[in-house]
Amino acid sequence: MPVLTSLRLPMAAHVLPFAAFMACLVLVSAVQALPGGSLWVDSPEYWVYPLQTLLCGALLVFYRRQYALEFSKGTALAIVAGIVVLGIWIAPQALGIAPPRLEGFNPDVFAASPALYWFTVIMRFLRLVVVVPLVEEIFWRGFLMRVIIREDFTSVPFGTFRWGSFIAVAVCFMLVHSTADWPAALLCGLAYNALAVRTKSLAACVAAHALTNLGLGIYIMATKQWGFW
Repeated sequence: MPVLTSLRLPMAAHVLPFAAFMACLVLVSAVQALPGGSLWVDSPEYWVYPLQTLLCGALLVFYRRQYALEFSKGTALAIVAGIVVLGIWIAPQALGIAPPRLEGFNPDVFAASPALYWFTVIMRFLRLVVVVPLVEEIFWRGFLMRVIIREDFTSVPFGTFRWGSFIAVAVCFMLVHSTADWPAALLCGLAYNALAVRTKSLAACVAAHALTNLGLGIYIMATKQWGFW
């Protein structure tokens, strides 16, 4: 009981942003199940994703003192990992092995309103490059990879290697992505796990993930393959 009490704050800090992120994805599905007829019901991601970004961002700021994000080492490896993962993610379409992914979150639906268009694009990149890397790395590598090893995860140094937690986290990381992304997501989960083990740095993992997602966002805007969002 004393262990659970002492873990309450760090566990909330590592789990709640991810839980809020996933709850918003459930909200998208729930709204889509309602009778349609408008963009906001048929495609609720256009308003849920900005809400998700703000909610998760607020939680990350609130719990900021619970995260060890000092970037003291692993810069070069983070850059290499970020680029390699980006290559893995887009390779099937970039090499013509798989068809382009043209259906998805398309900001061009707001082309008639420049203010709304740019708000949508900026919020989408904020979600992609800032919120997602922080939420996912804090949860997957910062929490789950450690709590599988020991209930008192704060006593497990970041990047501690155990085969069970290493594989389990990579598989879970894969499963929360769409089935079309499973092969790439599994490889990417393994790569980010390896980066965590090698650098012992949460900040390096966040930076690598952010670099991957920034490159992916640029690729999406350049090729209009909205299905990658």
